[in-house]
Amino acid sequence: MKKTLGKAKEALATDHTWNRLGRFAVTGIKALPGASVDYAVEKLPIIRWLPRYNVRWLINDMVAGLTVGLMLIPQGLSYARLAAVPVQYGLMSSWLPSAIYAIMGTTKDVSTGPTSLISILTAQVIKAVGEESGSPSEIASAIAMMVGIYSLVTGLLALGFLLQFISLPTLTGFISAVAITIILNQLDSLLGEPSPGEGTATQIREVFQHLPQANGWACLVGFSSLILLTLLDHAGKRWGNKNKIVWFASITRAFITLMVFTGVGYAVNNPRGSPDRFLFGVAEVQGNGQEPPRIPRADLLSKVATQSIVIFVGTGIEHTGIAYGFGVRNNYVPDQSQELTFLGVANIANSFFHAIGVGGAMSRTAVNSACHVRSPLSGFVTTAVVLVSTVKLVGMLYWIPNATLAAIVIHAVFPLVSSPAVFYRYWRTSLADFVSSMIALSVGFNVGYVLLRQVFARVSALPAGADCRSELEAAIDETRKVPSSIPSDTRVFYLNDSVFFPNAYRVKTSVIEAIKTHHAPVSSSAEGQEAERSWSVSREERLAKLRHRAGAYGGPDVLVRFAAMSKYVRQRFERAGWNMIGDGDETHEEGLGEEQAVRAPGKPQVITMIMWRTGSGGGQTVTST
Repeated sequence: MKKTLGKAKEALATDHTWNRLGRFAVTGIKALPGASVDYAVEKLPIIRWLPRYNVRWLINDMVAGLTVGLMLIPQGLSYARLAAVPVQYGLMSSWLPSAIYAIMGTTKDVSTGPTSLISILTAQVIKAVGEESGSPSEIASAIAMMVGIYSLVTGLLALGFLLQFISLPTLTGFISAVAITIILNQLDSLLGEPSPGEGTATQIREVFQHLPQANGWACLVGFSSLILLTLLDHAGKRWGNKNKIVWFASITRAFITLMVFTGVGYAVNNPRGSPDRFLFGVAEVQGNGQEPPRIPRADLLSKVATQSIVIFVGTGIEHTGIAYGFGVRNNYVPDQSQELTFLGVANIANSFFHAIGVGGAMSRTAVNSACHVRSPLSGFVTTAVVLVSTVKLVGMLYWIPNATLAAIVIHAVFPLVSSPAVFYRYWRTSLADFVSSMIALSVGFNVGYVLLRQVFARVSALPAGADCRSELEAAIDETRKVPSSIPSDTRVFYLNDSVFFPNAYRVKTSVIEAIKTHHAPVSSSAEGQEAERSWSVSREERLAKLRHRAGAYGGPDVLVRFAAMSKYVRQRFERAGWNMIGDGDETHEEGLGEEQAVRAPGKPQVITMIMWRTGSGGGQTVTST
């Protein structure tokens, strides 16, 4: 027995796996307090960006919040009706999410609240469960609770990387398709026609069929609103930099249009008495105050748990897709996992008010962005507008013309429809990208394993002077004419898997973070963009930590060059409109000194290199693929 225990003790002492687990456990215990604080702060992004808030942004945020709030009221009412619940619950669903997003959101543009997709799916579940199980509002609140639980768990487990399966061409097609659908959905209000049926083809056909029944007064109001919005927009672009009044009128064009035509709606329709005698339709906003919060019934939660998964998937894709899309358009990077965490908190909180589920809305987000919103602080203004309007201003908001609301939505989302030139460029560069932008199909689960492995492709970075290549790898690199005389102050990157769209962002981020760890931002324009977006400082703080950990700084001047591209890669760049330099030619960029010229080494078949030189503070860096 003693001998057996001795062997077991010796085995444990020399076992590599147990020793490694022990080291990980000790490291984890030491890092736990600080990591816990960092994790908690990451879930409340406002803690980081609010101290750096620029007071000059307040006007933009107030205007954006006010405009979105005024849009949210009639949309909340209509989406509640679409979800088959009493309309007052649409208002109860609309006020809280914006305030929560101001605290937890990672974008400046996204507007949250009820959406058409969530409402349609909620109505289907309510119909399937049956009213004998409870009132429609009770069932809707149970659905919102389950959607919130699924979203919260997914966000806390940091599964937001799933969005990386969506390529840029697919995203372009998705945004354009949604924008076109939104425009079609607004045409009945713009023209004063009966509501069209479902389906794009059906909507287009019925819009033309009902043209003889269009309301001429609604058309006049709607197209006048569009003209006013367009004129103010173009005036701001042409004279906004020279005239502050024109600039202010341009950024507040949606609010100005609402106020002008709300006055028109009151002046024209109020003397006519009942709504059936109005010359054109108005929002007819009504509110009965807020009900006290109540926890959804446990029996309903179990009944809707399975059906709510579909709503969760649809809501998550819609919300994170909108966040990612506007991040691409406005040059910032949202945190997808944090966005899912917000969805969880917002839907759970909303469910206490017997409210329908909520998420990001494309039309309101487009309006929010068009108002040049500067930070998520606009969400507090939106919340205040909805609360005050529900209690105090219902009488005034009653007269907002439906045609004017439709015009604002159309004006906001029309720029989101990509031009044919964008899709033609996809056609010229890649048939796969063109097809993706046209059909936007999801990736099947049968290839999930392969894609997940590719998504998490690693970038190995060797420290200065290190060479961990085997003799076989060194021989292969020599046949590919990879430079063997690499300076001692060089950092080399090796990609362990092929690069394609699911892992392209991860690989790019790894390389750029390495550059920014040892160097300042690549260009002055990038520095300006960072300063303009100083409300979001998570990436800056991460780079500061990486730079501190590296203990080295190579200087502010970095010149990036691509060298030794394969013929296949060169053709892709050329078809995309890049000006290419011939292999083996010693050339340099316009305005750069001869000492910064780089000669492309040979013509390797597979190797692609990214080479850049620093200024006086450092040496040369080579990225090898």
